Amino acid sequence: MVLKVCLAGATGWAGSELARSIAGNTDLTLVAAVGRKHAGRVLGEVLGEPRLTGRIYASAAEALATPCDVFVEYTKPDSAKTNILSALEHGAHVVVGTSGLTDGDFAEIDLLARKQQRGVLACGNFALTVVLLQKFAEAAARLIPHWEIIDYSHDDKVDAPSGTARELAFRLSKVRSPEPTIPLESTVGPRETRGATVSGSQVHAIRLPGYVISTEIIFGLPDQRLSIRHDSGNSARPYVDGALLAIRKVSTLVGVHRGLDSVLDL
Repeated sequence: MVLKVCLAGATGWAGSELARSIAGNTDLTLVAAVGRKHAGRVLGEVLGEPRLTGRIYASAAEALATPCDVFVEYTKPDSAKTNILSALEHGAHVVVGTSGLTDGDFAEIDLLARKQQRGVLACGNFALTVVLLQKFAEAAARLIPHWEIIDYSHDDKVDAPSGTARELAFRLSKVRSPEPTIPLESTVGPRETRGATVSGSQVHAIRLPGYVISTEIIFGLPDQRLSIRHDSGNSARPYVDGALLAIRKVSTLVGVHRGLDSVLDL
């Protein structure tokens, strides 16, 4: 069976790399794409890949008029939820690579996904090294009650914290709540210097030139410290293999599932 894929954000940094990879896989076909700048054109003409014959549309609503099995969301936080809900209403399973969605957003999406009996696989980061960071951090949190998360990214990333950091904080909240020595409300000085509380964890978002995407979690015990960190390079290639796996596996799910390990045997 060949899975029909609609890709929103197909001409972007990560989306274009994924689109080219889909073209090279015989069990997947990209039937439609979303991209305002190149709307009306054939995706293969824009990306220089003649095997990509799907047309680019200005909106997800227009693209979803072409039936697809899986809708991949790789756009912006301000349009992601609308796109996902629209895809579910059209009967598609959804893979989410866009960051910036909140726990409340996912709760709303989960309700519709379960009503439609469709799967939504949301990954703040498709890199396999991030999957391992998440699993190692969950294991550490079972033993160490003190941690904070540092989220590094490029200076023009508008959403903070990143989807990777949000997902990590959410997963840790399912393990336990951190136990700060000094309650946050007892902070002397600007409260903001202690970062933002995201799903119970303190998260510090750094936005500077020179970073792509990095996530670090630091655990502390008296006289000892554990740091677990993921760093990405300038290429979108690390995210492709995980995204392809998500596309192939999302139809086995119902409702929202967060993290690529939802479909991995870890």
